[in-house]
Amino acid sequence: MTEHAPHDAEPAAAPAAAPQPPDPPRRFRRDRRHKSLGGVCAGLGRHCDMDPVIFRIGLAVLAVTGGLGLIFYGFAWLFVPYDDEDENDFRKLLTGRVDGPGLAAIITALVGCGVFLSMLNNGGALTFAAVLALLLAGTGYWSRARGTADPDPVTAQAAADAPPEAQAPPVSPAPSWWRDPIVKDGTYVGGTGYFWGPAGSEDAGPARAARSGADAGRRVGRAARARGPRGIGGRTFLGALVAGTAATGASWDSRTFGDSVQTGLACALGVFGLGIAVSAFRGRTGVGSIVLAVITAGLLTASAALPASIGTDWVRTRWAPADAAALRPHYELGSGVGTLDLSRVDVAKGATLATHLEVGAGRAKIVLPRGETVRLRVEVGVGDVRVTGDESKDVDVRPDVERDVTLKPVAGGAGGSSSGGVLELHVEVGLGQAEVSRAA
Repeated sequence: MTEHAPHDAEPAAAPAAAPQPPDPPRRFRRDRRHKSLGGVCAGLGRHCDMDPVIFRIGLAVLAVTGGLGLIFYGFAWLFVPYDDEDENDFRKLLTGRVDGPGLAAIITALVGCGVFLSMLNNGGALTFAAVLALLLAGTGYWSRARGTADPDPVTAQAAADAPPEAQAPPVSPAPSWWRDPIVKDGTYVGGTGYFWGPAGSEDAGPARAARSGADAGRRVGRAARARGPRGIGGRTFLGALVAGTAATGASWDSRTFGDSVQTGLACALGVFGLGIAVSAFRGRTGVGSIVLAVITAGLLTASAALPASIGTDWVRTRWAPADAAALRPHYELGSGVGTLDLSRVDVAKGATLATHLEVGAGRAKIVLPRGETVRLRVEVGVGDVRVTGDESKDVDVRPDVERDVTLKPVAGGAGGSSSGGVLELHVEVGLGQAEVSRAA
């Protein structure tokens, strides 16, 4: 007789589920959907879980302070493919498919290299660019690392054993860096506070409020009274103003005008960058702070072109050597009005005397002796040159003004023979006017 298995026998154990392979590491790819130019900054924002505005502002500042931003953007545009492609623009160029994006990436990188080579002699600008690049890279690494922490094993097991929850209908996904504004009662009215965001983000708050299911009138009343956290744009501007003024004042007496201004602008730009980073992590980036940061970066770049000889005190100085032996080889003035009276300098016959006058910013006035032959060379960075005998009375301000002229002695002066001595005079003015005249 055939024996049957008892009904209360336990069923065979189900095979254990195969362990899931770990997620592949995220790779840096350009973002096609949220790009503004080449998708590099949008891809960096998604890769590092940050607002792309931070990378756009940082690369823009690096572009004007040394060209590093253009170099990085151009090569990333050329060698990094889009997130939905496996072939980059460089490989397309190698296969003969020359298109606009590839050429634009090459031109961007070449322009960046040109700017970088032109700034090699400006150590201050390159140092600032290097520090900013390291800060930007460190911020991106920290933001990416904080989002990839190992999960708690107890929490992960509890989540795996829990029954599945009801899921809402699928909606278009937002980038990883996007943070919806947070308010206490769940309602939301107005813009997102982002300077730049994914498409359709302007309607995210009202759509969420419409799905809340609360009474329409009560919801509108709560929305009118709801107030999110206050922005920090005003405090950022005030902090940048205080930091820039304090840094400029601290270095005003001990450094040149250009160095003092650069120190103040660099501190102000640092405060703007810190404020933009904080506001971006909190879900808000003010347009005013971004515009002011770009303007400050432009002023910082322009201040690097100021002559190093410009001082911080406006003074009036007069030099009047009594004779040829008292003539010094070099006269210098930081900023102000410098008058060099050479009317009593008598050069011996057949001899040559040379002197140099340098004024950083202001006016250089030279009075020449009547009876000497003068070889004059005048260089003005930005300004005007007036030499005795010029008929025009107008002031013509131009950049890079240079004049080389030989002035013959005036009849009736002491030693007025053209066979007498020669006086060589070199005048340099960074910003201002040079005026050369004969003694009365």
